[in-house]
Amino acid sequence: MDVEKFGEELKKLGKRVEKIKNNINTEEATKTSLVMPFFQILGYDIFDPTEFVPEFTADVGIKKGEKVDYAIMLNSQPVILIEAKAINEQLTKHDSQLFRYFGTTTSKFGILTNGEEYKFFTDLEEQNKMDITPFLIVNISNIKDSQIPEVAKFHKDNFDIENIISTASELKYLNNLKIFLNDQMNTPSEEFTKYLVGEIYDGVKTKNTLDKFKPIIKKGLSQFINERVNEKLSAALNTSAASKEEIIEPTPSEPEIITTAEEMETFTIVKIILKDTIQIDRLYYRDNKSYFNILLDDNIRKWIMRVFVYDNKIKMVLNDSNKTSYEISNPVEITTHSNEIVNVVETLIR
Repeated sequence: MDVEKFGEELKKLGKRVEKIKNNINTEEATKTSLVMPFFQILGYDIFDPTEFVPEFTADVGIKKGEKVDYAIMLNSQPVILIEAKAINEQLTKHDSQLFRYFGTTTSKFGILTNGEEYKFFTDLEEQNKMDITPFLIVNISNIKDSQIPEVAKFHKDNFDIENIISTASELKYLNNLKIFLNDQMNTPSEEFTKYLVGEIYDGVKTKNTLDKFKPIIKKGLSQFINERVNEKLSAALNTSAASKEEIIEPTPSEPEIITTAEEMETFTIVKIILKDTIQIDRLYYRDNKSYFNILLDDNIRKWIMRVFVYDNKIKMVLNDSNKTSYEISNPVEITTHSNEIVNVVETLIR
């Protein structure tokens, strides 16, 4: 199986989801338009009832005739149960429903989806009992390149229960750790604050003391991460800037245009920012006398950012609805506007 081609198909489906989701209002429409195409990409014959079973019966205790939306079969036994909801529904409140189904079958995996978000579950904590938290969460409209190989493990050609389970534990706890750290960066909990304060402050840890330290901890975590990112960017740029400096040969009808190392630094940083949003080979640059242009798909109508360098200053203009501009002192400061750059590109690829 070609993972790169598989990833392209997933991203193509993600664009389709973005395009049509506002016109889908029911669960059945979600299944037909979004969920079934996803499992077709995974290589399953959605029209073969011996392989992809709709309305699979999953009796729950004394309740008979309970049905799960789909079951993927292997050797006449269900190995993946799929519960689908309408695209405009949040998935958290439905986890317990799939949880009940999981324990009544031989299935090793459960997938909960609304056609855009896919949550993958297994039984890491207790055998034959579905975990409360998923080991993988994928938003098909914004799938990360690092997630594509994990989804590819569920492709019919690759499917291996032991192989998936062997990596599911690490995926689950890495995901939980990232969620925890993100929450603490935004709003440090009292327990987290108390732990860190205990490491840096010798006084009495009263509630007032902890409250005073919360904004300090939030600011400190943010600065620490930004400094580490900047260090890595600077190291990468220092080793590559000289080799990337390029002189573009002028045509007889236009003045000489020199693409500087500083401009190439901006291009390198933008590639790093967008590495999880698009394939990096879709990014191009064009230089002209007035500004340095960073483009999507080498299309001048899909410009992402324009960079103006003058008087030891740098101005960056983003191709958003307001053509927002920022003045920065050096290319590394572009990272402070990472979210805005990602938003521009996500708008261009819709």
